[in-house]
Amino acid sequence: LSDPAMEEAFFDTPLYREFAQLEEFARMPDESTILRFRHRLEEHKLAEQMLITVNDLLTAKGLLLKAGTVVDATLIAAPTSTKNKDKTRDPDMHSSKKGEQMYFGMKAHIGADADSGLVHSVEGTAANAHDITKAVDLLHGQETDVFGDAGYQGIEKRAEAQDLEVQWHIAMRPGKRRVVDKTTRIGALKEKLEKLKASIRAKVEHPFRVIKCQFGYRKTRYRGLAHGQLSLLHLCGSYANCQSCRCA
Repeated sequence: LSDPAMEEAFFDTPLYREFAQLEEFARMPDESTILRFRHRLEEHKLAEQMLITVNDLLTAKGLLLKAGTVVDATLIAAPTSTKNKDKTRDPDMHSSKKGEQMYFGMKAHIGADADSGLVHSVEGTAANAHDITKAVDLLHGQETDVFGDAGYQGIEKRAEAQDLEVQWHIAMRPGKRRVVDKTTRIGALKEKLEKLKASIRAKVEHPFRVIKCQFGYRKTRYRGLAHGQLSLLHLCGSYANCQSCRCA
């Protein structure tokens, strides 16, 4: 929710007030108070610490195994309107082409546990940043295997990945996979391997579905990547809490 919408929700929805531990007749926080609170979280990098704390709790419960990581990225749209003080679009956001369609906004990069699908790392960039540029930043350092789609082809050759003692399991490019002769023994084994890797990578799609469909974060609510990163950290932390409750 935006800051004004959050203020209104506190007045209209008792469940929100109960969750925020606000007393029944206490003065409800207005949108300016919520704005200052968000800025304080951003200034002191408390959202990152919140996600780390959640991950530590999940690890202690045995829900985050840390043996393997799945990396992926998704596009988050941003308002394209120029009806603002500067008469410009958000300068931190950029356009990117996916398939035949153009998108304007940011890109959410996440690293998720290969076993449970729980998110442990989050990075936000402009939409035109390539997925591979943030792959290493999404690793926690204790994994032995990393899974990614075809967008991460060549990651093992990049300078930042040279010293990592991990095994990269990257999907074959669709064009090459289509021409594989599946009637041969080698071709059948390659196809089986690709399906196995895809079944593991599928777990990283669930956080994206929850964040976009259930939490409604299909479009950024504030200008700037810093605010977008803060929102992603909060949403991924909330997702981890929801999933840990289901696992329990």
